[in-house]
Amino acid sequence: MILSAGTMLQDRYEILEKIGSGGMSEVYKAKCHKLNRLVAIKVLKSEFTSDAGFVSKFKMEAQAAAGLSHPNIVNIYDVVDDGDLHFIVMELVEGITLKSYIKKKGRLDARETIGIAIQVAQGIEAAHEQHIIHRDIKPQNMLISMDGKVKVADFGIARAVSSQTMNSTVVGTVHYISPEQARGGFSDERSDLYSLGITMYEMVTGRVPFDGENTVTVALSHLEEPIPVPSLLNPEVTPSLERIILKCTEKRPENRYANAADLIGDLRRALLNPDDPAVGVENDPHPELSETRYIEKKDLEVIKNRAKELKEYPVSRKARTADAKGRSDGTDQLAGAEKTTGMEKAVTFIGVAAAVLLVTGAILFFLKIGNMLTPSSQETEPSSGTETAAAVPSEEETEDEDSTLSQKEARMPLLEGKTQEEAEAELKELDLVMQIEQEASDTVPEGTVISQEKAAGEIVPRFSKVTVVVSSGSDKIDLASMGLTDMTLETAIRLLEAKGLKTSVAEEASETEEAGNIIRIEPADQAAYGSTVTIFVSTGPAVEMVLVPQLEGKTQAEASELLTAAGLVSGQIGAEHNDTVPKGQVLSQGIAADTQVEKGSAVDYVLSLGPREPETQFLASLEASSPLMVSYAPGAGASEIQILIRLKQTVNGQVVYTKLTEPKSYSGDTMLEIRLDNIRGADGVASGEVEIVDLTNNVVLTSYNVTFTETQVY
Repeated sequence: MILSAGTMLQDRYEILEKIGSGGMSEVYKAKCHKLNRLVAIKVLKSEFTSDAGFVSKFKMEAQAAAGLSHPNIVNIYDVVDDGDLHFIVMELVEGITLKSYIKKKGRLDARETIGIAIQVAQGIEAAHEQHIIHRDIKPQNMLISMDGKVKVADFGIARAVSSQTMNSTVVGTVHYISPEQARGGFSDERSDLYSLGITMYEMVTGRVPFDGENTVTVALSHLEEPIPVPSLLNPEVTPSLERIILKCTEKRPENRYANAADLIGDLRRALLNPDDPAVGVENDPHPELSETRYIEKKDLEVIKNRAKELKEYPVSRKARTADAKGRSDGTDQLAGAEKTTGMEKAVTFIGVAAAVLLVTGAILFFLKIGNMLTPSSQETEPSSGTETAAAVPSEEETEDEDSTLSQKEARMPLLEGKTQEEAEAELKELDLVMQIEQEASDTVPEGTVISQEKAAGEIVPRFSKVTVVVSSGSDKIDLASMGLTDMTLETAIRLLEAKGLKTSVAEEASETEEAGNIIRIEPADQAAYGSTVTIFVSTGPAVEMVLVPQLEGKTQAEASELLTAAGLVSGQIGAEHNDTVPKGQVLSQGIAADTQVEKGSAVDYVLSLGPREPETQFLASLEASSPLMVSYAPGAGASEIQILIRLKQTVNGQVVYTKLTEPKSYSGDTMLEIRLDNIRGADGVASGEVEIVDLTNNVVLTSYNVTFTETQVY
């Protein structure tokens, strides 16, 4: 079923847009109006809804995955069965896949690789603690959010370890599949660690270790080919990180890390080890083979038969390393990992081709999986390709306590306090259908039954629906695990608002946090949807305020001493003449006295130069009219001429000229009016001549004698 924007599901989820599509599901971005948050919804395609058994397993497996809650896992919020519409509601992660990130960067350095691997391993560890194996760990199922957090997505083919049933079909992605998964054997937590090792290999080298034309070729490589040493592709890969990758990708599970916790410990030690380096660049030459596939029965048999041949001849790490590093003939050092084997030729000869079914996202784990939570007394690796696990009922369970009931009746069990999976399994045994209603609770753990419609012991008709209220967990958002104090203010606000919270910002001085950094948030642990979270931002260390002293009337030395005593410094010091303030005293200050300023501030002030001293000058004036009627040639009177007025004096026996006006154009028959005041002459010289000069013709037209008077000027 294709859903359009605006469609409401369960009167709660509003479809906003389609964001993806896979073999079994359509993925939509939606808004949950009940909790006011954005979510992702995966809807089972209509062609699968007619299979009741498939739909039942769809629900069981989704509900099991919904029990996982961890910062490094894409959380499942709800599993809905609405007639022919079956979907799961999960956390919407804004970001990109690790696969896309690798393709964008080409390769990741050691620190970044280890940082991502630690986060993925932490998510896997949380799932393993709940006895759930992912079984499809790959970069495509790892999301890097906008705040840099890595989340494992699509526990789509995961199942409870205790109830694993393999049958004849192997599920996984061939480029990342463990040898035991490839041959149809028992897979456990160490299978996920193998796939994580392949993922780390791709992070540091930019490529997967094995590639081929079909699923069989790649799967056989995982079974029998040595892993090419990462440092051959990228010499910068350091020994410690390389050893971690090689240990994760050992052919035998017992040679790998026993659990995710041990792997995390080694990764953290490698992070502190400076001899761990970086990675290589190459895009996946066959991106279509990186999608999740089923290995069909005919292909599985080829792999199983080949696996039996290899069982007595396991490839050791020593042999692997020697093989990889011993090639020095100039040929491709990785050819051994990609060449066609004899078995592959045989497969080609008999015409066995790998037929694959593409499966996308979380829907994958609902295929061919049932009885997820049935406890198993033992977990052993059977010799055949089929694995089953079942619980043996006790004598008390086999007693027919309700022998008096008719075949159409059942006695309602006590479900309160049990997990959703336990309750559904118990009702299923009684041929009762569980109708789930979810309710937020701060006291009842998520996925646990809060109440039941029918009381325990009540007789109900078989095959009837029984409403059970299951806790959806607290309706409050966990703030403590979001790492808000390590984000920028803008990122923190964006993240909080995306989760349906309001924000306010308060500034606060801090001696430890730089200005602009987030100090803390209130509330610190949880916040209800729609409530306000206050973000306290550092303004830097607290500023001490001091008073500006009175500087006016003080000498420069006194002013400097006063400023130092107040915790201030002298700024720019000017100087001006003043008739009232004695020379050397502060005339004015830039910041008024008694003003509060930050300690260490600079204060400007002006010193008095005292009264101005009079200056002696020799001055004269001239007022005259001078005709410019000069005839040097016929018609010259109408010509334009350049006139300059200058002072001519004899100073110490030398003729000195002083320009009184700038050159100016006049007509040759014009009367020149001259008015010059305060003509300044040379000191001590009492007389001079004012000359009218025709610059055009380079002649003095006329001159005027002037007498200079000694004058005091202030």
